[in-house]
Amino acid sequence: MLTAHTIKVLQSLDKKKFRQKYNLFLVEGNKIICELFESNFKIKEIFSTDPQKLDRTDVPVTHVSENELKKVSFLKTPKDSIAVCHLNSEQKMEDQNVQLVLDGIQDPGNLGTIIRLADWFGIEQIICSNDTVDFYNPKVIQASMGSFTRVNMVYCDLVEYLSETENINIGTDMEGENIYTFQRPEKINLILGNEGNGMRPETEKLLQKNISIPRFGKSQSTESLNVSMAAGIILGQLFSQK
Repeated sequence: MLTAHTIKVLQSLDKKKFRQKYNLFLVEGNKIICELFESNFKIKEIFSTDPQKLDRTDVPVTHVSENELKKVSFLKTPKDSIAVCHLNSEQKMEDQNVQLVLDGIQDPGNLGTIIRLADWFGIEQIICSNDTVDFYNPKVIQASMGSFTRVNMVYCDLVEYLSETENINIGTDMEGENIYTFQRPEKINLILGNEGNGMRPETEKLLQKNISIPRFGKSQSTESLNVSMAAGIILGQLFSQK
């Protein structure tokens, strides 16, 4: 049974300040929770309506009712279990040959999808500006479908990082080189900007190349692509050159 205090703490973890205060975040659903067992993330405890499906000797699993689960779930339709996990306090960063760099991405669903894309293409690290949405946000965790356990997420001062990296900084622009003729450098940072405003000027100044996705349709009503859709198209083309 969940105590009133536990319910209050778990409900508060949808906000970054409380995740940092308690050093905890939530992961929902047995499928994603099972990914945690193979990762560096430490699980504090699990609350489940069917504990036998998560029979672990190294993690305490507590049986709860569906009604109790609903009280602490951030989903409209709660899944079978919730894992309470410790934040990873250690941030390690070492340039990889292909990296995604996010400049002010705000939508949790977009970030979760981008993390999932990175995992699919074998990209092991994403560099984020400090104002990019927190990847421990429950909506990010859910949208990543477990991929957050395999992609190193680093938050930093982007201007400082992009000024010092040895990778080629590549941005997206309608006037940039056609992605289908672009020759991928060996070491690149693919930089994706804010959903509404794009990259900030100080980031743009540090770009060495620009690429674009050509429009094949005749309609002019579609002004641009969603940032996670654009990321998928660009990565698909970049990795076709391997």
